[in-house]
Formats: sequence, structure tokens, C-alpha cells
Amino acid sequence: MAESGGIESGKLNPLAVDVMAEIGIDISHYKAKSVFDLHKEGRHYDYVVAVCDEGNAARCPVFPGQHHRLHWSLEDPSSFEGSPEEKLAFTRRIRDQIKALVIQFIDKTDASK
Repeated sequence: MAESGGIESGKLNPLAVDVMAEIGIDISHYKAKSVFDLHKEGRHYDYVVAVCDEGNAARCPVFPGQHHRLHWSLEDPSSFEGSPEEKLAFTRRIRDQIKALVIQFIDKTDASK
């Protein structure tokens, strides 16, 4: 199972909801979770993937416990400035980068079994 969490809980980025819907994935009913809330719930993971760019690495959440930690340096779509069309295109690019990294991770994990 995969879950997502950040420093703070809150609302999902509406552009992320839109670009995921473009590829047939409805995330509109999800809530942005805090990694601290996930930890308090007693969640344990084999892998934790930190997704933040180098400039924001200090704010990248740390999840306590034993696990393999990976870091994928990606820009935060919510911090991108530009026209609505440029923001949407940027969010699509990040979505596609995450998809490629997930596929690489699955391929690598499957190959090591």
C-alpha cells in the first residue's frame, strides 16, 4: 500500500487533482495528511520516499522508524508561478516525473526479489 503525507495536513492542490483526473485517477476525495499523524496512527513502512527539491530539503518531512529512505528531488507544483496554463503544464510535468520514478522503483524492487 502507498500513502502520501507532508509536513502539514490540509487541502490538496486543485491542479494536482485536475492533472490526475486527466489520466483517470480521482484523488478529489483524498485529504492531505501529515506524516506526524500517520506516525501517531502507528503506521510502519518498508520504504519512505521524500519528494522535495534541493532548496526545500530542510523542510522535507522525516518519518521515524526503520525503513529504507529514498529522496526524489522534485519541485513543488504549488510554488510555481505563472499563468494558469503554465501552472497546469508544470503540474503535469511533475506528475509525469513522479510516474516515471514510481515505475523505476517498482522495476528495481521486482528485479531484486
